[in-house]
Amino acid sequence: MFNKRMEIVFMFINWLTKLFIKNYDQLEREEVRTQYVYIAGIIGILANILLFIVKFSVGVLTGSIAVMADAFNNFSDTASSVITMIGVKLANLPADKEHPHGHGRLEYLSALLVAFMVMLVGVQFIKSSVERILNPSVIQFEIVSFILLAISVVVKLWLSRFNKVMGEKVNSSALKAASVDALGDVFTSSTVLISFLAARFTSFPVDGYAGVLVAGFILYAGYTLVKETISPLLGEAPDEELVNDIYERILSYDLITGAHDLVIHNYGVGRIMASIHAEIPADQDIMTIHDVIDQAEREISEALKLHLVVHMDPVCIETDEIKEMKRELDKIIATHPAILSMHDFRIIGHEPNKNLVFDLVVDGSKLTKELTEDQIKDAVITQIRQSHPTYRCVIVIDKAYP
Repeated sequence: MFNKRMEIVFMFINWLTKLFIKNYDQLEREEVRTQYVYIAGIIGILANILLFIVKFSVGVLTGSIAVMADAFNNFSDTASSVITMIGVKLANLPADKEHPHGHGRLEYLSALLVAFMVMLVGVQFIKSSVERILNPSVIQFEIVSFILLAISVVVKLWLSRFNKVMGEKVNSSALKAASVDALGDVFTSSTVLISFLAARFTSFPVDGYAGVLVAGFILYAGYTLVKETISPLLGEAPDEELVNDIYERILSYDLITGAHDLVIHNYGVGRIMASIHAEIPADQDIMTIHDVIDQAEREISEALKLHLVVHMDPVCIETDEIKEMKRELDKIIATHPAILSMHDFRIIGHEPNKNLVFDLVVDGSKLTKELTEDQIKDAVITQIRQSHPTYRCVIVIDKAYP
């Protein structure tokens, strides 16, 4: 049964996209992706307006506060779809002097506005539901109203599947979120349906309590959306799969023996900038290295749909002294659980003024007032000088959050 419903959803989506989207199969193009979002938004608007009208009418006729709350929840979903579409449109504005990286984050701001609207609806209906509990009134049960509410549950379930398929098709987090939101509405509408039926058999103010439950779920949905939207605005950790993919690709090129210090910036959906340090043997021809770096930047940027900048880090030829010192340093690092790895190791100068220069990658979550970056540096330097008292250490701490 489930597979049959999914097949119907797929058939409907294929029919819609072929009818309204030119080059519908070229999903890598931004304008095609945007049209998919618009179509999903329009379907959501039409469905939610219809549900709002039906539920608002039922709520007025029966006097049910829970049904009214569910009706305005659907109305807020309509507003959400409109604001999301406007946000996507504004996010596609070209870069300008004031915004050289584009306007992609406007999509997140529009989602944040939607989240606050949803929470406002929830607060208002908690107030109304509590008043209904304190001052209960008779709910007029009608079989036609019951059937209409049951149909609305089916419509929301279909809408959830529709948004899920469309979201996965164009990799849209907004549509995936809309799918989860619609699935949550299935729960709230089912709760309203049960309370509406229960009101026929009892004088207990089921309607008021159901209204509080529905309003609470609306508030939780709004809070979740705020949390998910603020995260990329503040600068969330990059996707682990993307991080691993960049490292695997950069290390596949000739002459690149290692990589570190990957930094990824998200300037909106599909607008990612990244930089990475690539380790290159210091004895290689500079023009040859430049060609390899250029090729890596170009090919990885095109493959992963981002803008990658590769910084070249020349690595010293490994003499016996460097190999021995690296082995000693590896043993020292193993005694410090907070240190994850080491890179950019080199020995500069001559006796008696030799400098050991290297970076330590430290687990940022393990740093505390009792264990600071300076304390880690001092501990490593002390251990090195026990066997090499003439060495001077220049250590840079990089923080990571695995």
